[in-house]
Amino acid sequence: MASQQIHARSVGEITDQDRVGSPEYVAGGARRDELSAINIAKTSGNKQLLKNVSLSIRPGEITALIGPSGAGKTTLLKALSLLEIPDSGNLLIDDLTYSFPFRKNQKVAPPWPKLTVVFQQLFLWPHLTLRKNITLPLGNHLDEPTSARLEQLIDRFKMREFIDRHPNETSIGQRQRAALVRALVLNPKYILLDEITSSLDVEQVAYILSELRVMQEQGIGILLVTHLLHFAREAADSIVFMEHGKVIESGGKEVLAQPRQERIKSFVAMAEFAS
Repeated sequence: MASQQIHARSVGEITDQDRVGSPEYVAGGARRDELSAINIAKTSGNKQLLKNVSLSIRPGEITALIGPSGAGKTTLLKALSLLEIPDSGNLLIDDLTYSFPFRKNQKVAPPWPKLTVVFQQLFLWPHLTLRKNITLPLGNHLDEPTSARLEQLIDRFKMREFIDRHPNETSIGQRQRAALVRALVLNPKYILLDEITSSLDVEQVAYILSELRVMQEQGIGILLVTHLLHFAREAADSIVFMEHGKVIESGGKEVLAQPRQERIKSFVAMAEFAS
């Protein structure tokens, strides 16, 4: 990515080749607002991490991404946010289309902050307070409306009493809330969440679920990586199961309730037994 500057063509410049495989393309170029990955592939050395992965995320809907460890779920989030550039495929984010691979020294418009990500590691600077961690991505753009939105989020996530503490002075649940607020203050249309309920107790999981509902009602499209199947059943409008870098099955809640693939049946049974 060092030699590639991020630039995207407008939808009017999408070629017929770009449109191949797009689930939302119709005659005349009409397409609903959504984030669509089309045949995304990624390799590292001799290992193929993503194998022609396709999925869609629509505003106001939650898509749960499940599967065993090493399936490529986190790699997919990095690819969708262009933190790692795919080797091939297309990524459509509303009126922007990214076609991979990029040309050398190609200028590319970044998808941020329309699309933001919260990773499992949270990536909070230890020497900064939670408030400063949250405002850091805003740079010099902390205007009055943004400041008001931040204060609303601090109250909504019940952070007032610890917002000015450093990460090591707070619990994992409090740090998790800070990472979510840092993403939401950017006012994204799409948000990618990587195992945000890991290491949380039952009450914290329920709290995060309620906040996802609020985000959904606000029209944010959410891609949620989770190993908690009951959480996926409660939260998700659609389910995507990945293994070995590819999508094995996708659909509605029936993917978990009545999976077609024996592998998914086995995975669901083992996950429920472990819980």
